Amino acid sequence: MRNVVMLIMAAFLGACSVQKENAVSNKEVFEPNWESLQQYEVPEWFQDAKLGIFIHWGAYAVPEYGSEWYPRLMYMDSVEWTPKGEAKKIGATDMNQYHVKNFGTLDKFGYKDFIPMFKGEQFNAKEWVDLFQKSGAKYIVPVAEHHDGFAMYKSKHTRWNSVDMGPKKDILGELTKEARNRNIKIGASSHYAFNWNYFTYKEGFDTMDPQYSDLYSRPHDHYAPADQEFLSHWWDRTKDIIDSYQPDILWFDFYIDREEFMPYHPKLAAYYYNKGIEWKKDVVLQTKNFKMVTFPEGTHVLDIERGKMSDINPKVWQTDTSIGKNSWGYVKNWISKDANTLIDDLVDIVSKNGCLLLNVGPKADGTIPEDQKAILLEIGQWLSVNGKAIYGSRPWKIYGDGPTKVATGHHTEGKNEDLTADDFRFTTNEGKLYAISMAWATNGKVKIPVLNQNSEYITSGIKKIKLLGNDGALDFNQDEEALEIKLPSQKPCEHAFVFEIEFEDKSQIALK
Repeated sequence: MRNVVMLIMAAFLGACSVQKENAVSNKEVFEPNWESLQQYEVPEWFQDAKLGIFIHWGAYAVPEYGSEWYPRLMYMDSVEWTPKGEAKKIGATDMNQYHVKNFGTLDKFGYKDFIPMFKGEQFNAKEWVDLFQKSGAKYIVPVAEHHDGFAMYKSKHTRWNSVDMGPKKDILGELTKEARNRNIKIGASSHYAFNWNYFTYKEGFDTMDPQYSDLYSRPHDHYAPADQEFLSHWWDRTKDIIDSYQPDILWFDFYIDREEFMPYHPKLAAYYYNKGIEWKKDVVLQTKNFKMVTFPEGTHVLDIERGKMSDINPKVWQTDTSIGKNSWGYVKNWISKDANTLIDDLVDIVSKNGCLLLNVGPKADGTIPEDQKAILLEIGQWLSVNGKAIYGSRPWKIYGDGPTKVATGHHTEGKNEDLTADDFRFTTNEGKLYAISMAWATNGKVKIPVLNQNSEYITSGIKKIKLLGNDGALDFNQDEEALEIKLPSQKPCEHAFVFEIEFEDKSQIALK
């Protein structure tokens, strides 16, 4: 009898548990309004991750020319359209001339004709994720669909997708599965909103052919607001990505900051965050607020394209930039940044409460070029020595010290000068302060002025200083001028160098 009672009780408790679980998973905690969405909190896992990999890969890799904007610029033969819809006469773009010379006129060979050539025959999700893991990245954001309108996933809403055409593979799906097998967070980016005004419509172009309007969008006046049919289609595609792939991160490009998309913003955020609750995981929505604040602070993670912040931001943020100086998608004349520049960027961003989303551009066949691989592996090697100053770290009371200033905002990275041995960045982790020298001092010692004995930022004595990657404590002296640290004879790594500072009173590393 006792066993029967216990079984009944267990069944009852189990039913209650299921009911409770369903109640939680089905409860819409977020309403589609900004007051409700201010409840959102950026998850700890994202704040801890610091480095992610962006992947721009699509049919625009086939011509290997110009940039990932080849699909747009190949149709600009004599006119450039202003955001007000006004025609501005120009000469044919370089990409238009290249296209006509190498592939033919735009009535005979349009962008659609690159898609059968985009085979991705060497694509291997395991090899890609192996590389990203070795780079030290903690999250991955593949481009799910770029401005060109070609979906890199099994879409329910367009025939122009990588399963039915091109590679005949679910690229997003395969990467998602492989990343999750290794407990690496993985998201998806959507650039599709700009598809509405991405292509030029002109007699003699295949963009005017109705049978391809589901790729190029329907012909309309240049820069006319997206109509309801397109907006509904964009929303259906966005929900498809969310529902089918359950991304940990959902990233959006600039065009959703247009006025006609704004009514969808709280709806989008609430839908995605509530899905995260249903999936029992914390998710991250990233947008740019490119020309206006369309997602209020605290309702998402701000992303800055090819730029940074000049100081610590109270809210966690992100820089997205490419290994390529001149492109996001693969081109033959791709020019890679060096690992030193990218590591300096990572350190500077992390010291200011940010994360770095670093882009790779694979070739059309699905291989990642060797120079890009080498840079990722070099970053990974640096992180294997200095990761304590990066992963799981938080900003200190000030981001750093030194003479070199950093520009702020979108597309400002070209204005920045190289950081030097006189420039330092600070992070904190597990009760220790990490002072990162941005280059190796050639005179055998470093001086950090802001950590002098009268510093307003510290009131406790320094107990010990170590250089990560080097055995033993370092000799140091703290006077009215600076904290001076004697360097070992050998560098422990290449690029930035991390001093681990332990105070007598660990509260010294608390935020202001």
